[in-house]
Amino acid sequence: MELNIEIPRKISLAYGVACKDLCRELDLPQTAFDILMFLGNNPAYKTASEIVELRHIKANLISVHVERLVQEGYLIRRPSPTDRRKTELFCTEKALPVIRRGRQLQADFLEKVFADTDQETRRAFANLMRRIEENLDGILEGK
Repeated sequence: MELNIEIPRKISLAYGVACKDLCRELDLPQTAFDILMFLGNNPAYKTASEIVELRHIKANLISVHVERLVQEGYLIRRPSPTDRRKTELFCTEKALPVIRRGRQLQADFLEKVFADTDQETRRAFANLMRRIEENLDGILEGK
C-alpha cells in the first residue's frame, strides 16, 4: 500500500487559502485565528503549551499571538486551579462571533474537501480514520 505524503500538506495549504478572506476581514493573522478556533473547538485544552504540542505551532508564535488576543479582548488568562505554574486561556464574549464564523468556514471547507462523495463513503472514511487513530494509539502505547 502506498500513502501520498502530500495530502496533509495540501490540506493545510488549502485550509489557509480558505481562511484568508475571513482573517483579513477580522484583521486577525492566521495563527491568531487558529488559536481562537483551537480553544473554541477543544474546550478540554486550555494552555499555550497544549496548543504548541497539538497544533505544532512554535511556542514563540503562540506567545506573541496569545498576547495580542488578550490585548484585543478575545482571550483572558487565569491561573490553573490544579497547577499554580500554569496559566489557562479562555475565549471571551468578543471571541464567540469569530468562532461561530470560523466553524461555518470549517464546515464549508469540509464540504469542499468531500465534494462528490456520498454519505456512505464519508461514514466509511470517518470509521477508517477512527480505526487508524486507535491503531496509532496502540503503537504509541507499545501494544
